[in-house]
Amino acid sequence: MENQQEGPARRERSVRRRRVLIASVAGCAVLGGVLVLLPREPAQPAPPSPGALALAAVGGGAPAALPGLAELIGEREKAVRARPGDAASWAVLGVAYAERGRRLADPAYYPRAEKALRTSLKVRPQRNTRAVAGLAALANARRDFRAARRWGEAALKLEPRRWTTYPLLIDAYSGLGEYKAAKRTLDRLTGLRSGPAVLARAAAVYRDRGWREDAAASLADAAAGARAPAERAAYLERAGQLAFERGDLDVALRHFREAVRLDPDQRAAQAGQGRTLAALGRTTEALNAYLAALAEQPSPQYALELGELYESLGMPEAARVRYGLLRERVRRAAAGGADEELVLGRFEADHGDPKAAVRRLRAEWKRQPGTEVADALGWALYRAGEPEEALRFALSATGTEPGGGVCDAASMYHRGMIERKLKRYGAARRHLAEALRINPHFSPLHAPAARAAAEALGEPPDEGVPEMDDGAG
Repeated sequence: MENQQEGPARRERSVRRRRVLIASVAGCAVLGGVLVLLPREPAQPAPPSPGALALAAVGGGAPAALPGLAELIGEREKAVRARPGDAASWAVLGVAYAERGRRLADPAYYPRAEKALRTSLKVRPQRNTRAVAGLAALANARRDFRAARRWGEAALKLEPRRWTTYPLLIDAYSGLGEYKAAKRTLDRLTGLRSGPAVLARAAAVYRDRGWREDAAASLADAAAGARAPAERAAYLERAGQLAFERGDLDVALRHFREAVRLDPDQRAAQAGQGRTLAALGRTTEALNAYLAALAEQPSPQYALELGELYESLGMPEAARVRYGLLRERVRRAAAGGADEELVLGRFEADHGDPKAAVRRLRAEWKRQPGTEVADALGWALYRAGEPEEALRFALSATGTEPGGGVCDAASMYHRGMIERKLKRYGAARRHLAEALRINPHFSPLHAPAARAAAEALGEPPDEGVPEMDDGAG
């Protein structure tokens, strides 16, 4: 009897358990539906790799970071080994080699860049604008501006609206002293494109025309708009150069330091720190900055600057070591097809054989007659005892036509010293004063010489007293 009574009770408990289970399942289903309907957090995209950033930079005319370039080169080397007929990868590889060589001051990369770019053209000989423009970029890195103009114009003919070709042509025209062509090319570029890379290129043209405030404003906008740290650092380094040229030492140092903070491989900014710290009288810091820059980017220009700093400090042996490095790096550059005759000519004029400097710089003037070469050749002629011919080149370097009137402190100093030698004292006094007004600390060796020469000339004579002058201003 008990068993019969327990049966219905068990069945009742079982029914209740089933109801609870069904309700639980239904509740879970409803809750799941609610969760499905709730908005989900958007998935965060993975940040681009350093190689991808470098690819975007070299393809978009912007400076690239060294680690990214190394990764990009590794990727493209692997790609062309797997697919030797991949013309695009060969072209990217060539441009990356050229940019890495430029950043490291290592001309050994340039023959590799040329081989890759010419392989791209061999694989795809027709309408291969990327490879043709890459050869223009390589030629600019080598300071072969005639070749850069030839390749740049060929690339532009293939694709007239490909905006990244225009900056390459601007560099080539400027290096050849064709400043009106550079300005026309900039006008065409700004009609096609805007953005940080275009603003930075505009700043270079404005600087060459003597429009320093416009150049500074363009660089500030370029740095503010740059997305990648390496790109922003490059624009800040150029802003630092511009600030130093006009004697704004605190502003220059701030730009250089921020550039190095953003991109520790920004050795041009490190050398800029050395230049600025030397001008501020902080010589120990200046020497350390120069040595750090030279250790990673042994540029002949940095070696010359550091040697002159040592010389100004009464350390001739240390100076000679850096001058020896300069000569070695110039030889390496020539082996890689790069032209460092300008810096070698400047060195020879002041620290070596001025007549050899004249020979070198005359040849350079025939190849690419830009403002910098005119200034260097004029100074070499003065140092070699030929002031009359020297003045012709000094006038070309500092006049408003055709160079546009850069009128930096060093070139004004050179002109003033040449005029003093020719007894054109009024012009000499004006131009030496102008050099010291622009930047009274433009060189640890030559700024003191400019002050001494200006003091020796004294004040202008009283009104009515004749003074030898050519009337040039």
